[in-house]
Amino acid sequence: MSSNSLKVFRKWNRILHRDFGYFFFGLTIIYCLSGIALNHKKDWNPNYNITYKEISISENITQSSVTLDWVMTLLRKYDEDDHYKKYYFPDKNSVKIFIDNGSVSIDLGSKTGYIEKISKRPLFFEINFLHYNPGRWWLWFSDIFCVGLIIIAISGLFIIAKSKNSLTRRGVWLIIAGLVVPVLALFFLK
Repeated sequence: MSSNSLKVFRKWNRILHRDFGYFFFGLTIIYCLSGIALNHKKDWNPNYNITYKEISISENITQSSVTLDWVMTLLRKYDEDDHYKKYYFPDKNSVKIFIDNGSVSIDLGSKTGYIEKISKRPLFFEINFLHYNPGRWWLWFSDIFCVGLIIIAISGLFIIAKSKNSLTRRGVWLIIAGLVVPVLALFFLK
């Protein structure tokens, strides 16, 4: 490759790397944060905050004595009466009351229960929604993003000219080290 051709290649390589990097910056952050959140689904719910509040009832009550009035009185005690939807009996000893964004579960025998409230986790709900590819056009945009990341990765290999940190010196060892990790993971995790 001639010296002039090499200069043109490096110029366009830097332009591609820079502009794709700028354009996909936001989406890269979104997918990275979402990926971290989804990697830890066993540790926390990345989409929703779920809170529990223990409650108790003082009177002895049976399934046959549970009425809408009783349910509304109970909900009023916990400022949930404006959120009532419906109730039902999962079994003869318990009642479940549905409210906006949650439910109230009462064990009639032990006279204890809890209020479960569910709310969207700020920021993570939205970025996880995008990570799950919510529509056809987003699927295509995500594919374009992946191609963009490939271009950023490959063009990044050629950004630094001849130096101790270039592709042919230090860079090749870092590439090999970076490839060894997933190969080892496939070997040991399979």
